[in-house]
Amino acid sequence: MDELRDKVAIITGAASGIGRAAAELFAEEGATVIAADVVDAAGQKIADELSARGHSCAFIHADVSREADVQAMIHFALARYGRLDVLFNNAGIEGETAPTAEASLENWERVIGVNLRGVFLGCKYGIEAMLRQGGGAIVNNASVAGLVGFAGIPAYCAAKGGVVQLTRTAALEYATSGVRVNCLCPGVIDTPMVRRFTGDDPQARAQMEALEPVSRMGTAREVAELALFLASERSSFLTGAIIPVDGGFVAR
Repeated sequence: MDELRDKVAIITGAASGIGRAAAELFAEEGATVIAADVVDAAGQKIADELSARGHSCAFIHADVSREADVQAMIHFALARYGRLDVLFNNAGIEGETAPTAEASLENWERVIGVNLRGVFLGCKYGIEAMLRQGGGAIVNNASVAGLVGFAGIPAYCAAKGGVVQLTRTAALEYATSGVRVNCLCPGVIDTPMVRRFTGDDPQARAQMEALEPVSRMGTAREVAELALFLASERSSFLTGAIIPVDGGFVAR
């Protein structure tokens, strides 16, 4: 307990799925949590629920694909709490499904904008803030789709692969500056995003579960536990790590 006591943590995409689970876990571990999302009602709800439980949590609207929103998000943390110790760049979208030759440029730009540019902007302004205070931890959320190919989601795979390489680059650049940058790569996780893929159809869900060697989907909490480890001092010798949390998916 208290892994993040006295730490200020921003979590993007905090309104649902892995982001929501991380907001709850980080708050339980003593962090002051800033929950950022584009879905205002759900984002405010998680902030209100955590506050009602006695935790410190605030919501801010942020579209991570917009530079001004990311700058405002970082400024909010610094202006209200005086520091930023942890940034979990978690926000992401799946986009449309289509083979590369049939994929639309509009979908490409939207998915790259949220899933890759959003992580870049978070790293850019998050690192800048952390350098001024002497250090911090950044956790980027990629995917097993950034490690292996998946037919029909070229933009998603390209964006998540970019997150992996951005993580490695930033980790090397700031390795001696007290800023650690690591990346987790979830497999098939039982989240609203995966439910949109399956349409809550039992047969489609079974097919998704069959992709995992452990024969089940992971939970958002299981991914959040890894994010907590990467955000905490327990991972103090870890930077530039790309860690699958995938039930053995990429071990095949």
